[in-house]
Amino acid sequence: MPSFLRRKGVIAAIVAVLVAGAGVAVAAYLLVVKEPGNVSNPDVPFEEPTATAPEPDPAPEKKKKKRKEPRTVSWPRYGYTKAHTRAFQPERPLRGPWRQVWQHKVKALTEFPPVIWRGEIYQLIDDGLLVSLVAKTGKVRWKKRIGALAASSPAVDDRRVYAVLLESGRGSGKGRVVALRRKGGRTVWSKLLPGRVESSPLLHQGRVYVGSEHGTLYAFDADTGRQIWTYQAAGAIKGSPTYADGKLYIGNYGGDVQAIRASDGKLVWKSGAARGLVRSGNFYATAAVAFGRVYIGSTDGRVYSFSSANGKLAWAHQTGGYVYSSAAVKNVPGLGPTVFVGSYDGTFYALDARSGDVRWTHRAGGRISGSPTVIGGTVYFANLASRTTIGLNTRTGKVRFRRKPGSFDPMVSDGQRLYMTGSFSLTALEPRRAARTEKAAKRRKAQNAGGRKEREQRRKDRRR
Repeated sequence: MPSFLRRKGVIAAIVAVLVAGAGVAVAAYLLVVKEPGNVSNPDVPFEEPTATAPEPDPAPEKKKKKRKEPRTVSWPRYGYTKAHTRAFQPERPLRGPWRQVWQHKVKALTEFPPVIWRGEIYQLIDDGLLVSLVAKTGKVRWKKRIGALAASSPAVDDRRVYAVLLESGRGSGKGRVVALRRKGGRTVWSKLLPGRVESSPLLHQGRVYVGSEHGTLYAFDADTGRQIWTYQAAGAIKGSPTYADGKLYIGNYGGDVQAIRASDGKLVWKSGAARGLVRSGNFYATAAVAFGRVYIGSTDGRVYSFSSANGKLAWAHQTGGYVYSSAAVKNVPGLGPTVFVGSYDGTFYALDARSGDVRWTHRAGGRISGSPTVIGGTVYFANLASRTTIGLNTRTGKVRFRRKPGSFDPMVSDGQRLYMTGSFSLTALEPRRAARTEKAAKRRKAQNAGGRKEREQRRKDRRR
């Protein structure tokens, strides 16, 4: 891909002119070109990770006394946390070999992963069908067609499921935001929007935040659907709004990344791709916020890191293709803070979250369009060419998991199972060891029940 930064002499001249014209020291804002397409500004602050968990599980199952198995947790939104770090740490390691528990097949594309709430799964199919499943068995609880075209994950809380649509009616070009009762799927409220919507909704403190292809970011009252405020960006907003420290972070098709105040929709900062010193692309990906930084990929082939406080560019790493993939971010034991992301060049990258330097890469051999998810010590992503889901060791990049199907954004978990999204299916997987343990528990229960019946019969015989 041609790049303006490949001509280092031109870059050096431009930087010199800018510095001289501004009359400031180079150290005030020094952009270092390390190699073609890569940019680094080591002066941007980086927050060291702490031992504190980034975000507690929003809805754990109630634990019974003397319960030995790990709890089932909820995955209520796209990207797991509101900061969209896409990293989940189960109570106990989830390791293979795996067995298929159930598979739910559909007739339309399943491009985005489901969400989970208290043992129930909600997935929006691309033809506008919203499906509710029992996580343990895969049985359909209810299903409802809410529109004609969709490409997003819903959001869920204890009362409602929130979903967005690219088209409310086929060919209408108008999007929709819908709130439904979690139990039964009855529509509570619905808002028709002038632009198509594939920005997965973010639910936070009684508000629903979504972006549209008209470049509008909306804040709705979660109970009533009342519009609270709007913010107008310079281009289409495709990714889900990301929340951290009172701000919403978005990228858009105008080539900007913005931070907007969540309370009133006012702009905090706006930063084009590397402040115009490198070629700007469109931001399709959802931003991830961690360590005082914003991490987001662009169609110019780069992964960017900006300061979450003021939008200054920290680094940009050049890949060989579009980066539609949203990044997963985790402090990996033995490796440190790491950004995981895939590229259309067929390579999966693990980058140093502070500097953008490559920690390791994995050559998948096919375009990576969807986003990765870290579950424990494994990072999962899908190879679009081979329709395969791949899991890599987060520290070394060694292959741990390889299974069909998988095309886009493949994996979520409830702490006991993996739920793998394929092109036209959702598959529940569990460790074979867990399956054996469950069978043994059922046998013991049956034996105990039989023993109780025998003891009761003997007591009755004695009474006679």
